[in-house]
Amino acid sequence: MEGTQLPVTVVVPVRNEAENLPRCLSRVGRFARVVVVDSGSTDATPQIARDAGAVLVQFAWDGRYPKKRNWMLLNHRFETPWVLFLDADEFVDDAFCDEAAAAIASGTHDGYWLHYTNYFLGRPLRHGDPQRKLALFRLGKGLYERIEEDAWSRLDMEVHEHPMIDGKVGEITARIEHNDERGVAKFIDRHRDYALWEASRARALAAAGPSALAALTPRQQAKYRNLDKWWFAWSYFAYTYGVKRGFLDGAPGFAMAFYKLWYFFSVRLLLREKARGDRPARLADA
Repeated sequence: MEGTQLPVTVVVPVRNEAENLPRCLSRVGRFARVVVVDSGSTDATPQIARDAGAVLVQFAWDGRYPKKRNWMLLNHRFETPWVLFLDADEFVDDAFCDEAAAAIASGTHDGYWLHYTNYFLGRPLRHGDPQRKLALFRLGKGLYERIEEDAWSRLDMEVHEHPMIDGKVGEITARIEHNDERGVAKFIDRHRDYALWEASRARALAAAGPSALAALTPRQQAKYRNLDKWWFAWSYFAYTYGVKRGFLDGAPGFAMAFYKLWYFFSVRLLLREKARGDRPARLADA
């Protein structure tokens, strides 16, 4: 099916992605339309998008629902029946496009889980916890989870949320390359923001009661029930590095498992710190 134009709009949410965006956009020529949604980049990102022939949309978040992806789904006038959300550091190839074209043509599903090969320290990670996202779906059949953040987050884009699809969901097995070329410093900055978001969401879910937790996927429920437990971060490390054989990826595999340990340990400390601050002084000092 190589050469067939896919009836899909690729949406790339960005902010200061001048290093990754050219490569990302160079891979999406087989899709009918490409839209870059920018959050006020201060580098060359907007010009790169224009030069590549993409439609450039500017988005300014007010701290409340909807964030970037849902805002696009609710407000943008799409010209295709399908949408694919790609991050600027995600790169498709012909194998993915061929499988996506066949999946869409089959008409059997309304959304598809996508699989990724993560790169870290310049090498692909073949083991550890595999990444997947529900990022290709029929327009009108899905929106990302609605989370009332009330300005407790700095992140204007849905991060850990998945679309809720009204219909059958399949999967595409051809992998997308996930390779942020901006280095370790950007990786740490991003995961610091994710940890702050994760801790705030955990507190919001706890305050909302059991019904909010019950609406999540089983994996999300298990995570948010146990994020504040001392053993959670260490168990995740043991699972990804040992059970899922992350050690076979050498030094990058250990580094990734270690940073995930740091991430979940940081979330726990943030939760405990906030809990101590919320207690009456006599209990906090006990």
